[in-house]
Amino acid sequence: MPQTVGTKEKVLFLCTGNSCRSQMAEGLLRSLDGDRFEACSAGTNPHGVHPNAVAAMREIGIDIRDQQSEHVDSYLGAGVDTVISVCDSAASNCPTFPERVRRIHWSFDDPAGATGTPEERMAVFRRVRDEIQQALNDWTAAARAA
Repeated sequence: MPQTVGTKEKVLFLCTGNSCRSQMAEGLLRSLDGDRFEACSAGTNPHGVHPNAVAAMREIGIDIRDQQSEHVDSYLGAGVDTVISVCDSAASNCPTFPERVRRIHWSFDDPAGATGTPEERMAVFRRVRDEIQQALNDWTAAARAA
C-alpha cells in the first residue's frame, strides 16, 4: 500500500541527467492527474532542464521552465511511494530508498542525444514526450481501475 502525502501518492521520476525525460514526465503527470499524484523528478547526475524539453512541453500547454534539476539523494527518506525510472542507466544506479517504495522501469530514448538539424532534434523530443504521455495515460488508467 502506498504511503501517501496527504491524499496524494508521491511519484518520483528518475533519469540520469534529470534534464529531459524525467522533467517531461513530472510535468505530464502533474497536468494529467495532479489531484491524485504528487509528481517530482531527480537524476543520478543532474545537470539542468534542457531547453528543448521546455519547448516540447510548452507546445502541449505545459510549462516546466521553473522545474529544478535535483539529485536523487534529496528524495531519500522523503516519503516517496513510487519511483519510475525512465532510462536504463538510472534504473541500474538508483539508490535503495529507506522506506518501502514501489519501483517501475520505463525505457525511453534520450532526446538530449539526438542529432541532426534543430527541427530533427525537436522531433525526437516530441516523440519521447508523446511516448511518456502514453505510458502515463496507461499507468494512471490502470491505477484508477485497481
